[in-house]
Amino acid sequence: MENHHNIHYISAEWLTIDRVAEIIESGARLALSDDARRRIADCRRYLDEKINSSSEPIYGITTGFGSLCNISIDKEQLQKLQRNLVMSHSCCTGPRVPAEIVRLMLLLKVQSLSYGNSGVQVETVERLIDLYNNDALPVVCQQGSLGASGDLAPLAVMSLPLLGLGEVEYKGQRRPSAEVLAELGLAPVELQSKEGLALLNGTQFMSAYGVWALIKAHRLSRLADKIGAMSLDAFDGRIEPFCAPVNEVRHHAGQIETARTVSGWLEGSELIARHKEHVQDPYSFRCMPQVHGAAKDTLAFVTSVIEDEINSPTDNPTIFPDHDMIVSAGNFHGEPIALPMDYLAVALTELSNISERRTYKLISGTRGLPSFLVANPGLNSGFMIPQYTAASIVSQSKGLCWPNSCDSIPSSQGQEDHVSMGSNSATKLYRVVNNTERVLAIELFNAAQALDFRRPLKSSPVLEQWHADYRREVPFIENDVVMYPLIERSIEFIRKER
Repeated sequence: MENHHNIHYISAEWLTIDRVAEIIESGARLALSDDARRRIADCRRYLDEKINSSSEPIYGITTGFGSLCNISIDKEQLQKLQRNLVMSHSCCTGPRVPAEIVRLMLLLKVQSLSYGNSGVQVETVERLIDLYNNDALPVVCQQGSLGASGDLAPLAVMSLPLLGLGEVEYKGQRRPSAEVLAELGLAPVELQSKEGLALLNGTQFMSAYGVWALIKAHRLSRLADKIGAMSLDAFDGRIEPFCAPVNEVRHHAGQIETARTVSGWLEGSELIARHKEHVQDPYSFRCMPQVHGAAKDTLAFVTSVIEDEINSPTDNPTIFPDHDMIVSAGNFHGEPIALPMDYLAVALTELSNISERRTYKLISGTRGLPSFLVANPGLNSGFMIPQYTAASIVSQSKGLCWPNSCDSIPSSQGQEDHVSMGSNSATKLYRVVNNTERVLAIELFNAAQALDFRRPLKSSPVLEQWHADYRREVPFIENDVVMYPLIERSIEFIRKER
């Protein structure tokens, strides 16, 4: 990912989801802006002066953590307190966090620490940047965070390499962090007071999953319209439900946008323009504006919430040098993003749900299409089982839609008595995003096959070109073949779509 000519300077500039996508996809290196460096240094200087001049206990800085907040720590033990915190909290387990999510965790942690409200050393932030720029990604597991005192367990494991502990994935190998740091000429960081807490508190595990999901979900939303348009044309559907007046009268922005987009994809189609014998289409076709549109409106809402989150310091205590304040509060609590991530999982599951229904109608042997989309059904099963696969995936996503944010289990001897479980919302959302992508790819697999049975009539020029591009990857099926490689090719095809 190294790119010496493409640098993103960490600053107070508002990070949008689109901007994060650009940083990741372009392979940009990170660097602290002069302003961010000044804010971090000023906050650290203020904190050191405060510790030296105050006799009052400061949570997590001169005291223990959680329910141990009433135990004061001697000044000569403050560094050991922070190192112990990182080590003792490194308790995540389960499957590995994917590399693209770990990369986002590092980026978002650096951004959160750059505002000058966390009390860390500049050196600590720079070491996180070193890991990112050298693609030395901490080995982190998915389970362990309650999404309330921040993502304690996964962020602790993410931070171990700063101390020369734990493991990183480097150049395709999982290796001890100490070895890789030495190879890169980097020394472990000596954590100062508050720094372990600043690294571990925060929502960067949840937020990283949320950002990744939104980047993918915006693309899947666009694809759902395009694939749905091809299915509508292949099914000999009607265009009237997509006209502007009927959608504008209901006012929902997503519905209006979907109707306009699908109409645009079908402009110039011979199929959509021909006389129809049927008066209505099934809901999965006719109600695309309403269902896809509701998903778009959900996406817009969740995007605004996650963007607020990633442009914030979310550790605790929060330090305000200009106001001479150190406040122990709850900005690490994941509830503001746990609820929206659960909501987004529901919306994406609905996109897959309606997609599978369109697939089912395409293979149903109606409107002049052959049963299971093969010329000789009976001898050939054709596209019978891809629909089964889609149905299985959709059912799994429906099961995942129970909101994790509805649950809370008290921790830390009752001091942390309400938690968001947003980390489970986040990892569940990751699965739902991938499921939705697979179901849409299966719909395209069927829609392209159905469109070929409408020849010599043509769809719109833009969909015909897309169909031709698809056919270079996935062939028309005349007789039964092994299907799963073709489904994988279909998934890869839409994955490249921008």
